[in-house]
Amino acid sequence: MTTIILGSQWGDEGKGKLTDILCSQAQICARAAGGHNAGHSIKANGVSYDFHLLPSGLVAPGCINLIGSAVVFHVPSFFKELADVEAKGIKDARERIFVSDRCHINFDLHAAVDGLEEIELGKNAVGTTKRGIGPCYSSKAARSGIRISEMFDEELFERKLRQLAAGYQKRYGDLLQYDVEEEINRFKEYRPKLADRVVDAVAFMRDAQAKDAKILVEGSQALLLDLDYGTYPYVTSSNTCLGGIVSGLALKRRNMKEVIGVVKAYTTRVGSGPFPTEDLGEIGSKLQQIGREIGVSTGRTRRCGWLDLVVLQYSCAINDYDSLNLSKLDVLDTFETLKIAIAYKNPETGEELPSFPADPSLLERVEVVYHEMPGWKTSTSKTRTYADLPKEARDYVEYIEKFVGTKVKWIGTGPDREDMITR
Repeated sequence: MTTIILGSQWGDEGKGKLTDILCSQAQICARAAGGHNAGHSIKANGVSYDFHLLPSGLVAPGCINLIGSAVVFHVPSFFKELADVEAKGIKDARERIFVSDRCHINFDLHAAVDGLEEIELGKNAVGTTKRGIGPCYSSKAARSGIRISEMFDEELFERKLRQLAAGYQKRYGDLLQYDVEEEINRFKEYRPKLADRVVDAVAFMRDAQAKDAKILVEGSQALLLDLDYGTYPYVTSSNTCLGGIVSGLALKRRNMKEVIGVVKAYTTRVGSGPFPTEDLGEIGSKLQQIGREIGVSTGRTRRCGWLDLVVLQYSCAINDYDSLNLSKLDVLDTFETLKIAIAYKNPETGEELPSFPADPSLLERVEVVYHEMPGWKTSTSKTRTYADLPKEARDYVEYIEKFVGTKVKWIGTGPDREDMITR
């Protein structure tokens, strides 16, 4: 049976920690989409791991890991991350990681173009990680991309990469700092090293599901960064929603056991784009400092604000979560009063909006309606049982549950694997 873990806000919710806990029971851990722009942090057995392209399931002994067909695959990052994981003691990581032959290759060419596209946008820049994700997905959509399966036909591969580079060169001229021959030569080294890790992922997943293997899917980014349902254009370039997971891994709907949404006890966002509950004053700074809100992939400081249940309700409507994991509850321990966004109003008419709006300009101007609750003013750090939480903390959890109509099954109370309440 398949369990799916998804981000319900703008990413950085703590999906890696729940993945780490659940993958100990899984036979296969898989990534469906995105690329090495993801950033999942795990602390296990006293060792900290940062995963970007590789699935977090590598920390679980015996768990097989798959990079699915809708992922854009940056080969140098794959080998670097694999070496880092092996150096931290996971010696058999290489034997337990496989990549779909249908993945599109994310070249250094795409990263070079990504930076130029952001410069072109100027003050309207999306705030990408500049790792080539968007340009790679653009190549895929334009049918000029190169799949991993084509990497092993050397003549075809080199012709297509030169053709792709020539097209970008025509557009950007001398601004494009890139040597296609250097990248081609590097792939001569990658080819034999990658060959035995490449699989037909459709057959791989078909066989695994036919055997009723325990599969854990680790979503990347989050719903509000989805290409179709996120705060477009300030989004990633893949489908991060449940639908993208299903298509990216060829999942059978009857094999799905549970879809879990991970939601931070407050809200954060990296990069540009509307963020209705963002606090640019003391509250935002305090959340940032206590929560250590620095991006794993980018190193950028995250923007912070109160929990937004308009966002979570919208996320639930699209991803149809069976349960929620509320993370980093302990970050709120010292706050006198807590605010939760429960509605948006149109600033011109004063009318309450019926749902999360698609128009980013309206989203930037909405008036947020808040519900206030008393803080608990005592430490919840390392708490392991729900009954041991202060009443005010339990009230906070139960208010969220009642509002969105989805059970909070896990509650994070610290960075370690053991700092998780299960209800």
